[in-house]
Amino acid sequence: MADSAPRGAAPHGHGHAHGHGHGHAHGHGHGHGHGAGGHHDHAAGASAGRIRIALGLTLTILVAELIGAFRFGSLALLSDAAHMLTDVAALAISLVALKIAAKPADDRRTFGYRRFEILAAAFNAVLLFLAAGVVLVEGVRRILAPEPVASLGMLGVALVGLVANIVALAVLTGGRGESMTVRGAYLEVWADALGSIGVIAGALLIHLTGRAWIDPVVAIAIAFWVLPRTWTLLRDTTQVLLEGVPRRLSLAEVREALIAAPGVCGVHDLHLWSLSGEDASLTAHIEVESAGSAEPVRAALTAMLAERFAVRHVTLQTETGPCGEGHLHP
Repeated sequence: MADSAPRGAAPHGHGHAHGHGHGHAHGHGHGHGHGAGGHHDHAAGASAGRIRIALGLTLTILVAELIGAFRFGSLALLSDAAHMLTDVAALAISLVALKIAAKPADDRRTFGYRRFEILAAAFNAVLLFLAAGVVLVEGVRRILAPEPVASLGMLGVALVGLVANIVALAVLTGGRGESMTVRGAYLEVWADALGSIGVIAGALLIHLTGRAWIDPVVAIAIAFWVLPRTWTLLRDTTQVLLEGVPRRLSLAEVREALIAAPGVCGVHDLHLWSLSGEDASLTAHIEVESAGSAEPVRAALTAMLAERFAVRHVTLQTETGPCGEGHLHP
C-alpha cells in the first residue's frame, strides 16, 4: 500500500486521481481548496501595521518607565519596564516574523514560511516567563528590605503608560484573530495595561499610607497575572509546532464524518494539523468499494471537510477493497 501524498507537497489548487497497479488498486485524490493566499497576504500586511504602531507606543512607555523607575525608586515601574523591554523585543521579532511568513513557498520549504510566526509567538511566551521570574525574585528581595519610593512621580509615569497601552490595545484588538503573532502582541500589551493599573493603585496606596513594601507587592501581583495567559500562548504554539490537531477541531469527529460518508468503507492513516494556528491540513487513506467510485467519493469528502470543518488543504488517497463494516484505523 502506497503512502499518502507527502505533507511537504507544495500548496496547489486542483483535484485529480491516479490509478496504480500494485496487486490492488490505489487512487490518489488531492483536493485543495485554496483561495486564501491573497487574504493571508492582506491580513499579514494589516497585522504588521498594527504591530508597528504598538511597537512605537511600547517603546515610548519603556523609555518613560526606565527614567521614572530610577528617578523615583519604584520597583513596580522598573519591573514593568523590564516587561516592556521584552515586549519591545517581542514586537520587533513579530514584525520580522510576519515579513518572513509572507514569503512564498520554494523548493526547500514547500509550505512557505508561515510557521515562523509560531516560532516568534513561542519565543515571546518564553520571554514573558523569564521577565515574570525576574520580577518575582526582585519583589521578594524588596519586600524583605523595602526602599523609599516617590509615589507621585511613580503615579504620573504609570498614567502616561496606561493611556499609551489603551491606544495600543485598540489598535491590536481588531487583528488578534488574524494570527498568533498578533494575539501574542495583544496579550503582551494587555499585560502592560494591567501593569500600569497596578502601578497606579500602588502609587496611590503608598502616597496615602507611606508603606514602601506595597511597591514590590504590586510588582509580584503583575507577574502572577501575566503567567496564566503566557502559559496559554506557549501551550497553543507548542501544539502547532508538534503538529497536533488544531484546538478548534476534534479528530474523532472528523474521522466519524469521513467513515459515515456514502461510498466510504474505511479510513486509516488520518493526520490533521495546522501550519500557523488558524488553518488546517488533512491527509488520509480512504477505502472505497470500486475504482470507479474513487473520484466521486474523494470529491464529496473534500467538499464536506471544507464546508463542515473548514479544512481546505486536503490530500486523500483512495484504495479499493471489500466493504464490510467501516474501518477506523489510526
